[in-house]
Amino acid sequence: MPTITTKDGVEIFYKDWGKGQPIVFSHGWPLSADDWDTQMMFFLNHGFRVIAHDRRGHGRSSQTADGHDMDHYADDLAAVVTHLDLEEAIHVGHSTGGGEVVHYLARHGAGRATKAAIISAVPPLMVKTAANPNGLPKEVFDGFQAALAAGRSQFYRDVAAGPFYGYNRPGAKPSEAVIENWWRQGMMGGAKAHYDGIVAFSQTDFTEDLKKIKIPVLVMHGDDDQIVPYVASGPLSAKLLQNGTLKTYKGFPHGMPTTEAETINADLLAFIRG
Repeated sequence: MPTITTKDGVEIFYKDWGKGQPIVFSHGWPLSADDWDTQMMFFLNHGFRVIAHDRRGHGRSSQTADGHDMDHYADDLAAVVTHLDLEEAIHVGHSTGGGEVVHYLARHGAGRATKAAIISAVPPLMVKTAANPNGLPKEVFDGFQAALAAGRSQFYRDVAAGPFYGYNRPGAKPSEAVIENWWRQGMMGGAKAHYDGIVAFSQTDFTEDLKKIKIPVLVMHGDDDQIVPYVASGPLSAKLLQNGTLKTYKGFPHGMPTTEAETINADLLAFIRG
């Protein structure tokens, strides 16, 4: 399997398909590069080079006990970009991956990037604070950690079958295949990485990162996102970005790159070519 080894000795698995302008995909918690299969096939068929990696502790990357924070996530992404010598890249991040992309661009600069898109993404800040009154209480994320430690297999099943894809909404038609694929990806990774990752995605404040980014960024968010609530995320990120554009999707869930792939892919393509 293609991997790179980071400065602290962690092996990061990645996929690298095709030729042309590179699009680099950063996945959500607790998933893997496989969550981008639909997008990677779509953009590969439109003449792009597509790259996606498994975050440390996730998927096929090393199940290390340490380094599960946004600094390491951003540095690992930078290591992949440097190893592959990518230029004029477009970065696309979903959920936690959106935070990874934002932190990467702010921490390492956008010299190798031309555009970015963040989808259902965690910035600017998920947890509720005095300065972020619309965030979710810390107790919500403490509950996530407790459920994961008690039995992550059931917890992951419940997340996928419920709020992640909006399958708990009246009239929803759950896809067993989608649920099982989410569970499969989650269980491939390490429990410690996923446990620590909850703190990373919920308590990292990306406000200053967003302000630093100068390249065009498309902010895509569904207004029925039950994982990263719309009111405290997409609109705020778009305002903080120097060149941000907000696109709101009425009724779309957190996992809209999967359940609404046709719409999301078309809008991403239009943004990239625009």
